Amino acid sequence: MVETIKGDRLKATFMIVPLAMKLREQGVPVKIAYLGHRDGSTVMVRKDLPAKDLRDLRGKTFAIPSKASNQNLVIHKLMEDQGVKPDEIKFVEMPPPDMPGALAAKAIDAYFVGEPHAAKAELDGSGRVLYHAKDIWPRFISCALVVHEDIIRDKPEVVRDLVRGIAESGEWAETHRLEAARIAAPYFRQNEKVVRYVLTQPKDRVSYRMLTPTDEELQQIHDRALKMGILDKSVSMKDLVDRSFIPSDIKPAAIDMARAGEAQK
Repeated sequence: MVETIKGDRLKATFMIVPLAMKLREQGVPVKIAYLGHRDGSTVMVRKDLPAKDLRDLRGKTFAIPSKASNQNLVIHKLMEDQGVKPDEIKFVEMPPPDMPGALAAKAIDAYFVGEPHAAKAELDGSGRVLYHAKDIWPRFISCALVVHEDIIRDKPEVVRDLVRGIAESGEWAETHRLEAARIAAPYFRQNEKVVRYVLTQPKDRVSYRMLTPTDEELQQIHDRALKMGILDKSVSMKDLVDRSFIPSDIKPAAIDMARAGEAQK
């Protein structure tokens, strides 16, 4: 994905925020335009482990999606808060779809990932929730809509349509969760039962509101990425963010299912 954006063959995508910052640091002309959701990530542990917090995972193997993921930043912040040293937990990078199977096979002891790859382990009985992202970093941000400046300049109406579509479909999904699970499951090649579980157990496991990231929220991520060496130098929020396409007239009760479904497609 990174190379495709650098090669100017991809104009917009959802991307983990620290990686978007890294691209901007490297001079790639991209902007964060919006979010797709908040929260929606979960720390899972093997069900047979009695761990109650990260202190109990000392000496264990813990999977993360990427060193550049916000999951990695947040879990290290929590380790600091609990007095766990960086070398006391063995971190491995692993594709999210592989994590539930690795946990079930006891190849790893825990992982932190975006849904539905946490709920799968919960439903098959191999894992249990240690933390929801919302419990350790309120209004957690994992990915953002990243847009190349070329299309912002040349086709702003396309970007405006894209952002509005995300906003409207997100608002509809927030209030029609069961129907959203039915519609979304085939697109993501996921079992509807798993998606329905993610959207309802608990209901605030993932949120599709408050999708405008603030400078303060992004600065927190930025500073943590800088501290951990993911970023080599500071990135200006002014250079990173473009909020000019965010609609101000989204009304929760006014969005019908048909329109939202088309926007999601």
